[in-house]
Amino acid sequence: MLPDIHWSRRGLIAGAIATGLVACGRKTPAEAPKVSTKGAATIEAAVAGDWRPSSDRARDIWRHPVETLKFWDLKPGQTVVEFWPGAGWYTDILAPFLTATGGKLYAATLQPDLNDPSATAIVDEYRRKVAEKPKLYGKVEITTFGPTSGPVAPAGSADLVLFLRNVHNWMAAGIAEKAFKDALVALKPGGVLGVEEHRGEAGRIQDVLAADGYVQEAYVVQLAKEAGFLLVDSSEINANPKDTKDHPFGVWTLPPTRLSAPRGEPAEPDFDHAKFDAIGESDRMTLKFMKPK
Repeated sequence: MLPDIHWSRRGLIAGAIATGLVACGRKTPAEAPKVSTKGAATIEAAVAGDWRPSSDRARDIWRHPVETLKFWDLKPGQTVVEFWPGAGWYTDILAPFLTATGGKLYAATLQPDLNDPSATAIVDEYRRKVAEKPKLYGKVEITTFGPTSGPVAPAGSADLVLFLRNVHNWMAAGIAEKAFKDALVALKPGGVLGVEEHRGEAGRIQDVLAADGYVQEAYVVQLAKEAGFLLVDSSEINANPKDTKDHPFGVWTLPPTRLSAPRGEPAEPDFDHAKFDAIGESDRMTLKFMKPK
């Protein structure tokens, strides 16, 4: 079995979640658009929705949401579980689409930690976001995922579960194995687990803490198989061959986070971002697993 890392490494997780929130793009009053749900009954229309912040739409060239969601077989009317949605980059696509087609979204947010108010604030902001526009988002069922959390959705209810660039966070917290097991329980037999993750260099020794944010594809496959999943397919939709994966502040050196100092330390004003900006966003694996029928 893969090694277990204690949840007390909350500082690493809090930093990752905080930078992830910035990366996902927080909607400000200045960029709050007029909201129209017309046409959200297709993935393409949901991605083109005028409710999505311009900063999020600008990242579609790196995250390829239409192609990625179709690869994971997202269909109208499905029940979907999104683990750790952060600020809601993908929720802004999933929730309107599922609402328009009679589906259901479960958001398994970060389990509350009384010792980490920043993590609690992220979840509170997400709750406000989806509650303020019920016609757009529908009734997003908010659950939790963490070291001692219960079910993320009713057992055997989900058609699709999504892990969106979070496996490295769960490795650092020692809960990666739990994530895969909880996903398996939530899925129907034949249901799909979609994984997007920063892809580490194959053949290297995997850091079990994934401190640089990169995870080897074989390691993710091993985690999934140990939990009981079958690997169905993999895609290069979100690949970036320019990513050398040896950046001074890990994957967060690259856009959209663009760190210029270690997480938690003040930014270095003279740091030269040029070569990292030229790389673009990280090289990512895109994997499709299935719960056995």
